[in-house]
Amino acid sequence: MINEFVNFIVYLIIIVLISKYILVTTLRKLAENLDLKPITVGNIAGGATSIPELLTITISSLNGLMEASIINVLSSNIINLIQYLISVILNKNKKVFQNKAILVDIFLVVFTIIIPILFIKFNIQLNIALVPLFIILYLFFNYLNRNVHKLYLEKEDKEINKKIEEEGNTERGNTKKTVGYILILIVSGILLFLIGNALGNTLQILCNKFNISETIIGILLGFSTSIPELITFFESQKHYKNETNILGVIEATNNLLTSNILNLFIIQSIGIIVFNFII
Repeated sequence: MINEFVNFIVYLIIIVLISKYILVTTLRKLAENLDLKPITVGNIAGGATSIPELLTITISSLNGLMEASIINVLSSNIINLIQYLISVILNKNKKVFQNKAILVDIFLVVFTIIIPILFIKFNIQLNIALVPLFIILYLFFNYLNRNVHKLYLEKEDKEINKKIEEEGNTERGNTKKTVGYILILIVSGILLFLIGNALGNTLQILCNKFNISETIIGILLGFSTSIPELITFFESQKHYKNETNILGVIEATNNLLTSNILNLFIIQSIGIIVFNFII
């Protein structure tokens, strides 16, 4: 049993390290190389940091552990929000909460926590009929996010465009670098897939052979797979420290929202499809 717990921890650490030092870092460089705005960089980082959840939830579903998958989503989304708030407070950026776009995004994040709580509290089964609803909600949340940013971040948007124009140089948009970053992303994805398979085998042994509760497994997964978000929340605000502080918070907030809605609406939908059609 000790060996399986050690394997469990080692595999999770490897996933986190690959996510932090290869996947997230490379995605950020790719985004900067293509002159993307903080909002877009945050979206990309949110997608990147959700890859561990994609792996663990898909693997949990493959092993018939649907309860573990929804608890994984809930714990990940709660931990993401807590980590985000801590990062903003420690970076002394609390004033940005006065911006309506940031507040709306946080409100949407809270909903990504309330929804799985309701599923668990009322014992709602995660069946295939929920997938279209989840996709609609994902699109709706993205629509709200884009429009509130247009309404309440017009000044910041102009500032970003000006900054991009002023910093334009030969390094930006470098084709060779772009291709290199994409190749690194492909390799990191393959590594994550291989480690994910090993993690799935360990999960199955822990749950079946040693009678470990799916609830405990889900919480452990949620905590472990949220570490990359913590890293990116701090890095985004550190990156813009010598500029307008709100830019770093915009990136971190979009990272948070994108990660949470991907976890709940898209990745959980993948888990439902896997559970109902593959196992």
